[in-house]
Amino acid sequence: MAYRKKADYILEHKPDILIVPECEHPDKMRFAKETLQPTGVVWRGTNTNKGLGVFSYSGYKLKLLSEHNPSLRTILPIKVWKGSTNFILIAVWAYNPSDKVYNYIGQVWKAIHHYEKILKSKKIIVAGDFNSNCIWDKLNRKTNHSMVVEKLKLLNITSAYHHRLGMQQGLEAHPTFYLYRHQNKPYHIDYCFASNQLMNKISALEVGSYEKWRMYSDHSPLMVSFDL
Repeated sequence: MAYRKKADYILEHKPDILIVPECEHPDKMRFAKETLQPTGVVWRGTNTNKGLGVFSYSGYKLKLLSEHNPSLRTILPIKVWKGSTNFILIAVWAYNPSDKVYNYIGQVWKAIHHYEKILKSKKIIVAGDFNSNCIWDKLNRKTNHSMVVEKLKLLNITSAYHHRLGMQQGLEAHPTFYLYRHQNKPYHIDYCFASNQLMNKISALEVGSYEKWRMYSDHSPLMVSFDL
């Protein structure tokens, strides 16, 4: 929350595109004069203090696709382009308490099926806060993390973190979330999935450290670089 107060810290990493869950509405953002301003913004949510924001900082243009399903509140299909470079980004904040049956990872499950035609494109990135890990597969839910991973795999879309580092789902060595900001309660719940054509273009991947980011959030950023 309060992205305007934290922007400078993530902008040190010179991102092209940021996905910011629990993000305030752009109308609330009053950045410091020295803070780099985004060149493009897509935001959706029902609470002006906590929605999903997607920001461009390097000239990439962002457009929410007309296929967006408003019932999937904070899972956003976005066209991204600059010059001859283009791809589809599905930005994720898996949270919808009004959907009692398909909250959290269930939102991603529903989105995969609703946007399946889009997901068959060659250049796809699905990234954000999934609020999920396969260690919770046995929870009493209609769907689970492993089902989502397998469905994306069938669409030739895989997790950049697990592919690049050779990790197994559920055995991640780098937490992206610390419950109540406690270092002894770490979980990996943020992901960047990419289609095969883009997976081969990953040039760097990093998860922010607890020591650096605990002052600003209970999450540490997952940063993935593509040579496009």
